[in-house]
Amino acid sequence: MYSETEPRYAILIDADNISEKYVSIILDEVNNVGIATYKRIYGDWTSTRMTSWKTCLLNHSITPIQQYSYTYGKNATDSAMIIDAMDILYSGNVDGFAIVSSDSDFTRLVARLRESGMQVVGMGEQKTPKPFISACNQFKYLDLLFSEAEKAKAAEEAAEKQQKQTGTRDGGDAADSGADDDSGSAQAAFGEMTRADRRRHLKAVRSAISAIIDAYGDEDGWITLGQLGDQLSRRLSDFDVRNYGFKRLRPFLGSLGVYEFYDPEGEYGLQQIYMRERDE
Repeated sequence: MYSETEPRYAILIDADNISEKYVSIILDEVNNVGIATYKRIYGDWTSTRMTSWKTCLLNHSITPIQQYSYTYGKNATDSAMIIDAMDILYSGNVDGFAIVSSDSDFTRLVARLRESGMQVVGMGEQKTPKPFISACNQFKYLDLLFSEAEKAKAAEEAAEKQQKQTGTRDGGDAADSGADDDSGSAQAAFGEMTRADRRRHLKAVRSAISAIIDAYGDEDGWITLGQLGDQLSRRLSDFDVRNYGFKRLRPFLGSLGVYEFYDPEGEYGLQQIYMRERDE
């Protein structure tokens, strides 16, 4: 049973260019923001290349929508997804959409959904064209999140193996010390992103932070971390600290080496974190 106040999302997946290995990540990301009331995936299910999806769909209760490829080289899946998205929009049963594809053909659809007041979470690989990314309220890089999940899984398996080898007591301590790093400072691999792309992303992040501080910071340049994070996600739809191997915003900002932090305790004992650009 879920609260009626939780936003309802329709998940629409383009099976033509999304791998089944991402399904758990897709569902988890939607669960982080609301409830999935529609889960549909589009493709030509008579094709042998779709075989790998079938067990996955049953396990996750995702409805396959058959779309024959009437003409070679034409992507009929796009049209089927767009028609269904508009039908769902006009039904009034959802508050948002998760459009899962690395195809820029859905850019106009996303813009239309947002014009109607829908929240749109886009998901795809790093090859996704920039216009589609920018059109979404949020965009998640599935290949980066998958890489992070695989590393976490490998670390967990290594900890379990060590526990078996060294005994429950010593191994348990070792596993506990590394399995849940609340500091969020441990850095994982940055997926398969090239150095040039990483520099470009970080340059955009730093530029956005400077603009946010100029707009919302006090006379000394201080801004709360909460407000900064909220504004960053509004300005950069694909910003996510997990893309950079971090769990939280502060360790990520600290890794850039150009910001300083202040942690005063409020009158009710609540700690508010402030940050600003460090004087050079």
